[in-house]
Amino acid sequence: MKSLYNYLNYLVTLASRSEVEQFLGEFFVKYRIFDIRFMERTNTKNLDTFAQLELTASKRRQIIESLKVANYVAGPIDDILYKIASLWIFGQHYKSQEIYIKISLGNANSNVICISFHVAEHPMIYPFK
Repeated sequence: MKSLYNYLNYLVTLASRSEVEQFLGEFFVKYRIFDIRFMERTNTKNLDTFAQLELTASKRRQIIESLKVANYVAGPIDDILYKIASLWIFGQHYKSQEIYIKISLGNANSNVICISFHVAEHPMIYPFK
């Protein structure tokens, strides 16, 4: 059952453990078939993180491939920017930094999408840890 909670002054959806498991299952099946597309954004948070932590594309993929239910933070959230598919937020630690990862299933018959991949601006809450 989905519930709403306030996360850093944003009202976000909190999915159940089984909904997160289902999302990750669908995400990784689609990832293996269609691969992942990292969105190029105009802000520099993502690029700064790649440089600061020496994150190669291969390492970013490894981090995303390691995501589990325990890494879940929030979602599904409506995609108001790209209007493609719901967004899901996860966190992962790398080189003593907490990484904020926002992913989506993307369009049908197409890549999954990573919208954000950067050092978290605030401590994240992990409801299933």
